[in-house]
Amino acid sequence: MKELELKYGCNPNQKPSKIFMADGELPIEVLNGRPGYINFLDAFNGWQLVKELKQATGLPAATSFKHVSPAGAGVGLPLSDTLKQIYFVDGMCLSPLACAYARARGADRMSSFGDFIALSDVCDVQTAKIIAKEVSDGVIAPGYTDEALEILKNKRKGTYNIIKIEESYTPNPIERKDVFGITFEQGRNELKINKDSFENIVTENKELSDNAKIDLVIAMITLKYTQSNSVCYVKDGQTIGVGAGQQSRIHCTRLAGNKADIWWLRQHEKVLNLKFVEGLGRANRDNAIDVYISDECDDVLAEGVWQTIFAEKPERFTNEEKKAWLIKLTGVSLGSDAFFPFGDNIERARKSGVCYIAQPGGSIRDDNVIETANKYDMVMAFTGMRLFHH
Repeated sequence: MKELELKYGCNPNQKPSKIFMADGELPIEVLNGRPGYINFLDAFNGWQLVKELKQATGLPAATSFKHVSPAGAGVGLPLSDTLKQIYFVDGMCLSPLACAYARARGADRMSSFGDFIALSDVCDVQTAKIIAKEVSDGVIAPGYTDEALEILKNKRKGTYNIIKIEESYTPNPIERKDVFGITFEQGRNELKINKDSFENIVTENKELSDNAKIDLVIAMITLKYTQSNSVCYVKDGQTIGVGAGQQSRIHCTRLAGNKADIWWLRQHEKVLNLKFVEGLGRANRDNAIDVYISDECDDVLAEGVWQTIFAEKPERFTNEEKKAWLIKLTGVSLGSDAFFPFGDNIERARKSGVCYIAQPGGSIRDDNVIETANKYDMVMAFTGMRLFHH
């Protein structure tokens, strides 16, 4: 198949629409559903991300994409009991690939709502069972076991988008796209990111553990497929905050840091002990938790409101309690797709437990950024790799 006709492009008025190959056959097979234009953009970006993560770490990888940027990405490391609870997978049998997707989906559950999933490995039953419980538009993977495929085909009343991609497919080294009737051409971004990418440590503290290197690999590969400007926080094999598409880098750092804070606050005992009314859906629980741990906590505790969400009225989550809990977040890795122009980014990163940083370097204020990192005994590596993605 050289081309596939689509219902429409980015918007319903943008017709006709299709994906096609100038030479050769499309490297994909649609096993179910009818993926759209944006679905395929998410699928192909996501597939590249997880394929590179698998190559760089040797672990199964997954990502949760929304509007051509990852809401989360993770590798197949075991989950703690707390993470199983906040990712809604406690009591489930979890393969390494299932752990990877639980991490990718759980990083930022608000942003992952209605995601397009990419998996580095053949989708197994355990992973399919997690996907079946989540609101999602579709999945791309190099294959599916028979049982997993049947589970996924029953999702969304039989319309769930399932794409199989040829694992050995290698794209042309030159890529093109049209904007306003004008064709842009460039070489593909073939930079290889691995644990050796962080050898140029510019701070006084040079103690970069192997686990931190893996987290920095995850951060930088995630950024490679995130709309720029972008910043990514990672801890223990998964993203915990992605800031994408911001004009200002400090806004990226704040946005991603706020997401990392929410991820950590979800693990506080007050949140873990919330009791919801029977039958409340996952999306509504996510919304309620998000409001409960925000400055709008009093809104969700108002009379006539909490009774529709909680089985019993929870105690107020005070700012003092949140600050005391956030101080305990540490060992976080931070990646940036371009240099940090000011030390204020490092100041904000410190508030979300960042100890390890990877960035290209090359700012006229590198000295100020390094000095700020040294002030907090952080480890910072200059990679020399800018990773803009548009």
